[in-house]
Amino acid sequence: MRLFGGVLLAGAVMTGVAHAEVTEVVLGQQFGAVYLPQMVMESEKLVEKHLAAAGVGQVKVRWARLGGPAALNDAMISGSLHFAAQGVPSTAIIWDRTRSNIGVKALGSVANNNIWLNTKNPNIKSLKDFTEKDRIAVPSLKVSTQALMLHMAAEKLWGKGNHTKLDHITVALPHPEALAAVTSPTHEITTHFATSPFHEGEIKAGLRTVTTATEIMDGPFCGLTFTSNEKFRKENPKVFEAVSKAFDESFEWINADKRRAAKLYIELAKEKRMSEDELTALFGSPDMEFTKVPKQVAKMMEFMHRVGIVKTKPDSWKDLFFPEVHSLPGS
Repeated sequence: MRLFGGVLLAGAVMTGVAHAEVTEVVLGQQFGAVYLPQMVMESEKLVEKHLAAAGVGQVKVRWARLGGPAALNDAMISGSLHFAAQGVPSTAIIWDRTRSNIGVKALGSVANNNIWLNTKNPNIKSLKDFTEKDRIAVPSLKVSTQALMLHMAAEKLWGKGNHTKLDHITVALPHPEALAAVTSPTHEITTHFATSPFHEGEIKAGLRTVTTATEIMDGPFCGLTFTSNEKFRKENPKVFEAVSKAFDESFEWINADKRRAAKLYIELAKEKRMSEDELTALFGSPDMEFTKVPKQVAKMMEFMHRVGIVKTKPDSWKDLFFPEVHSLPGS
């Protein structure tokens, strides 16, 4: 199997014939085990399978790996990206920005997964112990799930109006670079809000966990969604449905055999930090539940609207998702 990672094209290629669909569909993802459904879609050629079944097998499939949700949002708005895996905060922001035009929404949750705030500074026992000398790495400022978790945790500790108290020591770094930085004794990055398997690598390197996203949210939550937009869905119904079916099948593939899923991740990601047994256990734990059912989206949206990150307050979690997902027991 080949390693995922196609290049992002400059734009979507459209034919000039009326009602014709795209000749190429571009899908984006980021870094970490939480993106396993997208990795399965690519490695098992599930999108190609369902495109062929729909009679549009000539449509090319290309994958793009981008380092953060801000880049994904920019690519989605520009039309150079048709589908993306991204956290609820960036999904909410682009949903709010595009309601009157392309209409970005999610096809479902990718996973309800935990995130760990790990530090190499022995003096940090809680958020209140951070100083001006510390630096906290997150994938993107303001729009990443990690950035939102820090805001929610800061508000819990210091009260309303203080959610940005740690912003001045927060920096944007993709997970692989953040792992390298925080495990280097001399690097200024002292803390990383990490997903798996970067978290496990940091713990093995001697870092400690200060808090987790599950603690901040008081339970499991939707850490990642799979998005597209209404404009693409309307103009490319066959391609959209094929990708949606591939997305559904990826969950069936993963949850049918967690050890097989662990082996696939190790092969594709060239994973060396976690063993097959460790990944199999992770994929079967509450810290990494691969499911389309989104949890606690409404809670995150309420906070984002209250502090002014998004202008529009949705009526429910369903506003951020396509109708096909509305029958699921989300929250």
